[in-house]
Amino acid sequence: MPGKNLLLTAALVIAALVFALGGTAGSLAGAQEASDLGVAERGAIRKVIESQLEAFRRDDAASAFAFASPKIQEIFGDPATFMAMVQAGYQPVYRPRRFAFQDLKELRGQPAQEVFFVGPDGKEVLGIYVMDRQPDGRWRIDGVFLVKPEDSGA
Repeated sequence: MPGKNLLLTAALVIAALVFALGGTAGSLAGAQEASDLGVAERGAIRKVIESQLEAFRRDDAASAFAFASPKIQEIFGDPATFMAMVQAGYQPVYRPRRFAFQDLKELRGQPAQEVFFVGPDGKEVLGIYVMDRQPDGRWRIDGVFLVKPEDSGA
C-alpha cells in the first residue's frame, strides 16, 4: 500500500533528522523534572517501556505495537508497519546491547522518560520516551526521540 510506505519513509526521515541535526541531550534543556508523578506512576511508565523493549527482543510486533499510544497506532496502522519502522530507524531501541533508565522529565506537559542505550553498533544514544496516559489510567508510548548523549557521558 503506497500510503504505508510513505508513512514509513516519513517516520524514518524524521527520526534521522532528530538524531543527526538536532541532537544532543542538552537540546532538551526546556524539559523539567517530572516531580508530580509518584513512585507507582514512575514504575508503571518504566514497566511499559521495558515491556515494549522485551517485545522487540522477541520480534513480537503485535505486543510492541500494543504499547504505542492510539495516535502512534493510527499513524502506522498495523503491527508489521510499526515493527518495520523500528527495525529500520531505531536500531538502538530494537536491538540494544544494553540500556539504563535515566531521569523522568516533563516535556510539553507530558512525562518524558530518558533511557540511555548502547546500540548494536556500540554507539551511545539517549532515547526520550514521551508518555501518554490513557483514559483508563494506563500509560502508552506516544513517541521516542533519539538524541546524542551529552559530553558528560550520560
